[in-house]
Amino acid sequence: MPRVVPDQRSKFESEEFFRKLSRECEVRYTGYRDRPIEERQMRFQTGCRDGRSDVAFVATGTNLSLQLLPPQSDNVSSRGQPGQEFVDFEREAGKVFLQAPMILNGVCVTWRGWLDLQRLDGMACLQFDEERARAEDLLAQQNIEETRRRTREFEHRERQHREDMQHVISPFRDKTELHGSSVSTQPRNN
Repeated sequence: MPRVVPDQRSKFESEEFFRKLSRECEVRYTGYRDRPIEERQMRFQTGCRDGRSDVAFVATGTNLSLQLLPPQSDNVSSRGQPGQEFVDFEREAGKVFLQAPMILNGVCVTWRGWLDLQRLDGMACLQFDEERARAEDLLAQQNIEETRRRTREFEHRERQHREDMQHVISPFRDKTELHGSSVSTQPRNN
C-alpha cells in the first residue's frame, strides 16, 4: 500500500481539508487536559524537548500527534533530541516555534507554527513539502516496479511448475490411454 497519493500537490491544493489548514489558524495543546495548567505547561515543554506534542486546529477540530523530528527518524527510540529547526524556544520569549513533517491523508506536509508557553495556544498551518513529496513519489515508483518484478517472477515460476507437472503426468496419461483402448466397450452377448 503506497504511503502517498499519485498527485500530492493537486490533492493539497484542491481538497477543502488542506485548503483550510494551509491558512494560519488557531491551535491548542491537547495533552493532559485533566491536569492543572502548571502541570500541563511543564508536560508540554518536556514533550517538545523530547520531540513530540499533541495539538489541535481549533476551527476544524483536527487533532494531530506531532513528531518534531526529521522524517527519516521513524524509529522513536533512536531519534534523540529534536534540533532547533523543529523546536525553537529561543526565537521569541514566551513562545515555542515548532515544525513537524508528516504524511497526512497521503500528502507530504509540514506543520509549522508556534504556541504560547503560558496559554498553550497559538497559530499554525500546514505547508506542502515539495522535496519530501518527490522523494516519496520516487519510493512509491520503486515499490511499484519491485511489485511488478516479483509478479513476473512468480508467474514465470508458476508457468515453469505447470510445464514440469505436464512432463510428470504425461507418461501416466499415455499408459492410461493404452490400457483404455484395449478394453472393449461393446456389450457381450451371452
